[in-house]
Formats: sequence, C-alpha cells, structure tokens
Amino acid sequence: MPISTCGSRRCARYSRTASTKRQYDLRERALALGWRLDQVVVIDSDLGQSGASAVDREGFQRLVSEVGLGRAGIVMGLEVSRLARNSTDWHRLLEICALADTLILDEDGVYDPAHFNDRLLLGLKGTMSEAELHVLRARLRGGILNKARRGELEIRLPIGFDYDPAGRVRLDPDVRVQESLRQFFRTFRRTGSATATVKAFRAEGLSFPHRIYRGPQTGELLWTDLEHSRALWLLHHPRYTGAFCFGRTRVRKQPDGSHRHQRLPSEEWVALIRDAHAGYITWDEYEENLRILRDNAQAPATGRDRGTPREGPALLQGLALCAKCGDRMTVRYHVNGTRRVPDYVCQREGVEHAQPICQQIVGGELDAAIGRLLVEVVTPITLGVALAVQKELESRSEDSDRLRRQAVERARYESDLARRRYMRCDPDNRLVADSLEAEWNQALRNQTVAQEHYDKQRESETGLDDQQRAAILALAKDFPRLWNDPHTADRERKRMARLLIADVTLLKEADIRAQVRFSGGATHRCTSRFPSRPGCCARPPPAWSPRLTDSSKITPIVKSRTGSTTKA
Repeated sequence: MPISTCGSRRCARYSRTASTKRQYDLRERALALGWRLDQVVVIDSDLGQSGASAVDREGFQRLVSEVGLGRAGIVMGLEVSRLARNSTDWHRLLEICALADTLILDEDGVYDPAHFNDRLLLGLKGTMSEAELHVLRARLRGGILNKARRGELEIRLPIGFDYDPAGRVRLDPDVRVQESLRQFFRTFRRTGSATATVKAFRAEGLSFPHRIYRGPQTGELLWTDLEHSRALWLLHHPRYTGAFCFGRTRVRKQPDGSHRHQRLPSEEWVALIRDAHAGYITWDEYEENLRILRDNAQAPATGRDRGTPREGPALLQGLALCAKCGDRMTVRYHVNGTRRVPDYVCQREGVEHAQPICQQIVGGELDAAIGRLLVEVVTPITLGVALAVQKELESRSEDSDRLRRQAVERARYESDLARRRYMRCDPDNRLVADSLEAEWNQALRNQTVAQEHYDKQRESETGLDDQQRAAILALAKDFPRLWNDPHTADRERKRMARLLIADVTLLKEADIRAQVRFSGGATHRCTSRFPSRPGCCARPPPAWSPRLTDSSKITPIVKSRTGSTTKA
C-alpha cells in the first residue's frame, strides 16, 4: 500500500496551493507504478503545520503507525525530509521503514532505508532540512532582537496600556482602567503586601480590569475580582514604570513537547529601555515593591529583612536581633491565661545544624516596655503624625469612591448605548429587536446593581466618616491614647513601630537587656529583671528603666553576610 503525504508549509499563497496540488498528483504516480486506486492512502491532516516536532501532528503519527504495522509498501512525498524537520523523528521513521521493508520516494528517486547508501543519503537530507529550518528561525529571531534592542518591537501590552494610531505606547484611554491601576499601586504601598492589597480591594468592593486575548471575545475588557496571582504579576512587570523590556524569560522545551519558562535577572534581559513611554510608577518604586515582596517571602533565607507586619500580637516581629550571634529572631506563641504571649527565639543554628538555640525571651512585658518607650519618645511629634494619618484615610476614601463612581458611569454608558441600538432597529424585524431589547434590559439591570452598590458603600462610609473623623482628631493630640486604644489592631501598631524602629537587639543574661535603634540613628537601652520562661508571667514584673544612650558606646554583635561574627 503506498502512502502519499501532503504536509508542506509555504509563505506565499500561490506557492502553497501549487505545492499542495503537486503532492496530490503523487497519487497518479502510484497508479503508474502498478498500485490500484483503492490501495493508495493520502494523509493530508498535517497541512499548514510545521514539521519541527511530531507532537500534535496526527498525520505523521498515523504514518508511523501504518509503517510500523507493515501496512505500507512505499511512502511518497515531494520532499520526504519535510515529513520531520527533526533528526530524532526523521531517523526513527527511517529505522521503522528499514525494519518493515518500506520504500521511500521523492522527486529525486526511490530509496530503500534497509540499504546503507540510501539510508545515508536520506539521513543527510534530513539533516539539511533541519539546518534549513534553523537558518530560517535564526533570520526571523535576529530581526526580532534587532528591533527589540531599539525599542521598536510591537508586543502585547499589559492591561493599562494601548497603542495609538501611530504605533506609540500610551496609557489606556479608559480613565477607569487608569484609576484602578493607580489605586492598586497606592494600596500596595500602604499595606506592604500583595495579599493585603487583594483583601483591601475585596473589602471595598472594587473590581479590576482584565482583557481577553483568546477566543471569540478577544480584545474585550472584563471587570472581575482582583486575584493574588494577578497582583504579583502586576508588581513584577517593569512595563508599568514606562520601560520597554524584552527577553525577561527563557523558554526550554521539555521531552513531552511542553515548554518551561525560566525568569531571568534584569541584567540578562535582551532589552531594557527606561522611560520609553508614560507609566504608572517610577523605577525606584518598582524596585522598592520587589524588595518588599522578597522581604515578605515565607521561606527563611540568610540576610532576610524584616518582612511585612502580620496579624499576631508580637510587636517586634521581624525587628528582634540576637545579641549573641547576630541572627534575626523568630516568633513563637504560648498561651498565658486567655491571651497569647510571644516568645522571641534565636533558632536558626538549631534548625540548620542541630545546635542548641542561642536564647529564648518572653515578649509580653518586653513588647509593653517598647510600647511605653515609643509613647515617651514620639510624644512631641504625635500631632503631625496623626494629621498625616487622617489625610491618608481621607485620600483612601476619595480614591475608592472615585473608582466606584466610574463603575456607575460605565454602566450608565453601556445602558445608553444599548438603548440607542434598540431605537435604531426596525421594529418589524422582531428577531433583531427582541435580542437588542434583551441586551438593553440586561444593561439596565447592571446599571441598577452598580448604582445600588455605590449608594450602599457611600452611605456606610458617610455614616461612619464623621465619627471616625472626630475620634481621629481627638486622638491626634494624644498619641498615647492612639497607641493604647483597644480598637487599634496589632498589625497597625507594628506598622507604626516599624516607621520609627530599625531593630531591637536582645540579650538574656542575669537580666534582659534590649537595645532599641531608631531609624534616625538614636538608640535607647532598656534593662530589667523579669521572668523569661514561658508561663512565668503571672507575677508582676519590675518596671523597665529606658534611658537614652550614646550609640558609640554600644557594641551589639552582628553577623556578616559571609557568616563571620563581628562587633558593630
């Protein structure tokens, strides 16, 4: 049984149709060689597909199976090496043809893969075909890279950008899309966490834009809930700084035909041109966002920074340093009565090298003492700090209200558009009129839902805004009340502490010594003799005695990046 194949790929339409016709004419040559018409099988399911791989090529797989089962006497094609532009697939086919005594025919002649000379010639043709494909790819890739290095390559833009008629990159003309992205980056700078940003969008009822790139709805803009993976993707994309970038990932082909994407550092990118167009954040803000994400990583690493404030009551989470080895101390909790009490533990050596832990310090009274120290030190500037907090809260409320108002305006526009379409329709054409009427009704329902959501959020914010404003203005003049307010969340106390404290070095000897280093460089040293074992906090501890000290007289122990221990 002869098998005729049609599977070439051409660039020009005439060449493609002419080549296909010539391949179908091979059926006549099979008849001329003595086979009957019912014995000729034409495999043309791979038309338009590249022969670079046998994956997803149903025709080639069928050809190999027919030859392997001994059902084919000859394989015919104009250029049989195009059956597989891959040396592995091509030589595997030759091996199967040799075992099954199947001949191969092309325009140059008939070959028997069982003979060494014919097999050598067919192998050489396959190698040249693979090299031809490599040269074509290299030329195309070279043109792409050359254009990318100049910043002129047009690639798919992330949400928030668009090409103008002249082919230049601009911000998305939709103002609601722009405001959503700006609100996203502002929220991340405020919360310091991608997860907290997603929670803030959910709590405020804000949607996020998403553009469809596949399927029948390609190009349409959808508004859905913000997801954590989407937030991370936005924060890692340098295009939002206004930079042109290309070659951020390296693609590796797997044995099963799939592809693995490996992210590269910025110094290995093919092209990076800063300030190529307008953006939403600066490059410094982009790098700061990446630093925050690295610090927030859950996996422990050498030299890890403080991380983002979390929900637990440990005030010094991420700030406590061990005075003996210089490592950052982790947090454990134990229950004392009805409250959770933090324990600051230096356990890296114990975890990594099975060594005893350096020290473990109960943090209940320690946190309270640090809080009293902050109240004492920060009192002169509390009014300005609280007023700044008040201004930030007002700005947040205005941003969220503006985004929800834009959603209502968008729904109203879509409703008006559906109404105009319905009014322009011929009333006698009921098939079209009924469909347009249904779209108009759905648009009206969407507008009603958006308006009700906006009014509900507006009323809830308005009802609480005056009370919150009065409470904040009252607390603005009294920072101790703000710090000690039971309604102040532990997470917010940690955020305030991190704005003022760089780190706290702890040493447990006969007493507990804590050295607090503020961001401005000043240091305070506290000493106390209170129980340091878990469960021993029932007795009232002695008062701490904080005092301002000269930073030049303090010699905390720190660990360098190489692991050596030195004195600061």
